[in-house]
Amino acid sequence: MPALKGKFEFRKSQRTTRRSLLFALGYCLMLSTALSSCSEAKNNTQQPETLPKSVASSSTTEKQVVRIVRSKQLTALAILEKQGSLEKRLEPLGFKVQWAEFAAGPQQLEALNANGLDIASTAESPPVFSQAAGAPLVYLATTRPSGKAISLLVPVNSPIKSVSDLKGKKVAFQKASIGHYLLVKALEDAGLKLSDVQSIFLPPPDANVAFSQNKVDAWYIWEPFATRNVQNKVARVLADGGKLRDTGNFYSTSRQFYQAHPDVIKVFLEELEKAEIWTKDHPKEVAQLLAPVTQLDPPTLEIMHDKYDYGLLPITEKTITKQQQVADKWYSLGLIPKKVNVRNGFLTPEEYAKITPSEVLANK
Repeated sequence: MPALKGKFEFRKSQRTTRRSLLFALGYCLMLSTALSSCSEAKNNTQQPETLPKSVASSSTTEKQVVRIVRSKQLTALAILEKQGSLEKRLEPLGFKVQWAEFAAGPQQLEALNANGLDIASTAESPPVFSQAAGAPLVYLATTRPSGKAISLLVPVNSPIKSVSDLKGKKVAFQKASIGHYLLVKALEDAGLKLSDVQSIFLPPPDANVAFSQNKVDAWYIWEPFATRNVQNKVARVLADGGKLRDTGNFYSTSRQFYQAHPDVIKVFLEELEKAEIWTKDHPKEVAQLLAPVTQLDPPTLEIMHDKYDYGLLPITEKTITKQQQVADKWYSLGLIPKKVNVRNGFLTPEEYAKITPSEVLANK
């Protein structure tokens, strides 16, 4: 028994010694690493020039993001996202593109003002409401009207036959949108006022549900909502904006983003104009590309293509004057709290010349 005990104690001693050695070795390694790190930190502090500047900057530099609204309509902006040319052009500038989806123009400009979006695409009215709220936006470019792409819908079996029949009826639309603006113009054309109908403010997805459930009597909405509802035999078109619309859409940004990145905006407008021209000249290819986006079949999209007039237009004095008339209209209706000077959102001709594609400037 004493022999066994001695043998056991010897093995125990061996294990203890091995653990001690391993611990000591680990401690030495840890100490060595710590000392080495301190030495490197000290050397780096004293002599930062020993690291090549290109290596130091590349390890910390990340690409900046430009956030652009996503279009789910039959537009050149939707084609621009699909083609990917903008991403390639912006990569050398250190930017990558993030496409952000919004229900409508007013939501875009709220995000623009809250630094949640960099480039918006809206009709004429959302910028006016945004300026009335004090947002420092900048108008970048405008488009042709494409009024036929916005429709006043009524249920397929509705007894309403004309705009005059809307008196006292519930009409849905996105507040401060092109639907809102065209409803005002359509009612005035019929000898009515906006107060003669019951305005139901709903963003497009919610209005779509309300309309399909016959909770509203009419709905002023843009494509592809209009064609989808007509195709599904839920709606018929009472009127479109073809004769009523006298303004185009606007691309806009925040004053801060414009001042910081005019080079990015210039590239965006150049690639967008290329996409506008391609979209105009390739209706079949456009229909194939955007069928998943719009949830409509290619043959229908080919027909819809004729509702749009493609190509950017430069900002001119005429553009500013017309936009001021839109702002004055909203003020006269009491729908914005103060008179807006839209010129505060426009650049000088010299500033526009630096960011606007030359072929667009030639359209003046």
